[in-house]
Amino acid sequence: MKSRARFGLAAILIASVFAPLDNARAADGYTPFEGEKSSWRDGFDRYDFAMDEASLTVAPFKRPEGEGFGVGGPAKGQRRCVLIVPKQPAPGLPWSWRGQYWDHEPQTEVELLRRGFHVVYVTPDPGKHWEAWYAYLTEKHGLAKKPAFVGMSKGGVNAYDWAASHPDKVSCIYADNPAIHPEAFAKLGELAKHDVALLNICGSQDFLLERHTLAIEARYHQLGGLITVMIKEGPAHHPHSLRDAKPIANWIVEHAGPAGERPEFADADFVKSYYYSLDGTYRRLDAENTYAVCRGPGFVPCHDRYDARAEGAWGLTGMAVIAPKAAAPGKPWVFRADAIARDAAVDQALLAEGFHIVAAPIVAQAGPVREQWDALYKRLVDHGFSTRPVMEGAGTAAGEAYAWAVDNPEKVSCVYGENPALRSLMAKQPPLDHLDALARAGVPLIHACGSLDPWLEGETRVAEKRYKELGGKMTVFVDEGRGHLPTAPKDPNPIVELILAAQKPTP
Repeated sequence: MKSRARFGLAAILIASVFAPLDNARAADGYTPFEGEKSSWRDGFDRYDFAMDEASLTVAPFKRPEGEGFGVGGPAKGQRRCVLIVPKQPAPGLPWSWRGQYWDHEPQTEVELLRRGFHVVYVTPDPGKHWEAWYAYLTEKHGLAKKPAFVGMSKGGVNAYDWAASHPDKVSCIYADNPAIHPEAFAKLGELAKHDVALLNICGSQDFLLERHTLAIEARYHQLGGLITVMIKEGPAHHPHSLRDAKPIANWIVEHAGPAGERPEFADADFVKSYYYSLDGTYRRLDAENTYAVCRGPGFVPCHDRYDARAEGAWGLTGMAVIAPKAAAPGKPWVFRADAIARDAAVDQALLAEGFHIVAAPIVAQAGPVREQWDALYKRLVDHGFSTRPVMEGAGTAAGEAYAWAVDNPEKVSCVYGENPALRSLMAKQPPLDHLDALARAGVPLIHACGSLDPWLEGETRVAEKRYKELGGKMTVFVDEGRGHLPTAPKDPNPIVELILAAQKPTP
């Protein structure tokens, strides 16, 4: 699968991922470029071409004297095309495509060239001429089928336009203070579906930030797509990019490769997306002498998510499985009665410990269906998951977790509830009245509650008293001054320690 490491870790991996190769044997089907050659930036070979707008043919072009590293306007009826060749092409022949403003703040492209990327440009805007240029590079010269886009300002508009129309022909987009057309915004779902990663870097006073990047970020989160955002404190629309472009190049390297194989349990009926926290960090940018608000998979752990398809006309899904980076021995997992939120601190800590987080299907109008939950349990256990998951839920969903646990006490390691209410649509009687089955099986109960939560006294305290009278072990954590929301505890660590302890065999 694509690496979801942070920027710093990516740099460590570059040497092994992109080992130098001789130009002529970089990839099967690669045809070296010929024609008018000059030098660009740090001594890289530059080839210039002209495309006939009518016939779409591409031919070598001798650029005028004095053009420097830039590119002049094309002659009438032509498009200018530029290609820069790395000294040692990387395996798979990755490349980046500049969406507009060739040679403006080129530090990202220079860094990518050092990593073995080709760098290309064609006079905008997107259309049949871009499609012809793409075909020329991929079909005639063998470059990778999914380039990475670099788009600044209007170049970002062009990058999003191209990706919206060709989501299968782009690996990732680095957009800098971009805008996006409504038509492309409406097609962000196609980008997420095709695993296109997004990186938007903006100035905090850029006039496009609120209505464009923040809107893209919010929508892509909802779609389960990968989006990393850096907001530089202080700048407006200019300057673009970062003076030290290594973090950008690291991110592109991480996301330019193909996705890996799915886990065994997730067949073609599962829809893949991603889960990561919305937490932001405030990071120093030494070269800019400022800080940046940083959010997304470039800065927080990111996990693959797989949703089972369910019948129905509304696009609803069955169970959802969020996979850890590496499964812990025995494949422990959380059987969650409700959807996992982006601020689920306990679940995020358990993911780091190697737990899978599994959200139960809720697709019936009447609520949870026991047979569907039983089928979920059997499917995962048949694929090697632990036979004793953690049952979890928040609010009244905790009651559903309790209901299943009461009927299957031997299949539960512990029950964890956040501001729980022990009532259930699945069970005919309140689980609060049937805690004896869990006590006999020695199942630990863990609750995390706000001191002002209206369910605390009438549900958790009652359960605590009854369970202890039954000889069971129950631990209650109370966050003073908090109400029902947020349900996630302030400090997840003591809860995680109890959950980990419950995974050990009972003496």
